[in-house]
Amino acid sequence: MMIGHSEVDPGDKAMILLQSLICYLREKNVLSRADIEELRERVEARIPETEASLPCVASLAAAAAATEMRELDAYCGKKYGGKHRRRAN
Repeated sequence: MMIGHSEVDPGDKAMILLQSLICYLREKNVLSRADIEELRERVEARIPETEASLPCVASLAAAAAATEMRELDAYCGKKYGGKHRRRAN
């Protein structure tokens, strides 16, 4: 059974493409584990501090993206390994 283009959410298509691209770049050693961790931190930084008091579509989307990025970070870390990002004290 083929699924028509109109039956698939554009956001789902974009997420699959981005996850595949990140995994491919990690597999080819273009991205390091540290790069993916930095990307995850940048995505998490998009969540507003006031998310709990003022929920809105943007903060919900940022929280969902941060969750996806954490899962992708964990997956790539398990599959490809690599050194973690150095933390500045």
